[in-house]
Amino acid sequence: MNAQPGTRTLLIRDLVLAARIGVFDREKTAAQRVRIGVELEVLDRPVDDRRIGDVVRYDKLIAEIRAMLAEGHINLVETLAERVAAICLRPADARAARVRVEKLDIEPDAAAVGVEIRRFRT
Repeated sequence: MNAQPGTRTLLIRDLVLAARIGVFDREKTAAQRVRIGVELEVLDRPVDDRRIGDVVRYDKLIAEIRAMLAEGHINLVETLAERVAAICLRPADARAARVRVEKLDIEPDAAAVGVEIRRFRT
């Protein structure tokens, strides 16, 4: 019997960054805090500590997310979530991504508002 390769889950939890996001005029003039969470399923391959290039690296994903946010204003949290998912699914070993994006300072009666999506490699 041949076993199918499994997956491992790479986690990025509670990444809080400044983003220019929102459709209201007050949101277009200044950055606001967003919290991003990622659960990225990748193929579970044997790991060699001397070959870190063989694994999907959270530091590189975070750097790409920061760079994407620096590109400019985004209207919707849904759009931001889709862009984060696209970044996460670029590595060849990536299989599925669950992305949560929350705006932290927009609703005074809520700790956060946002969206969560799940996307799969096609």
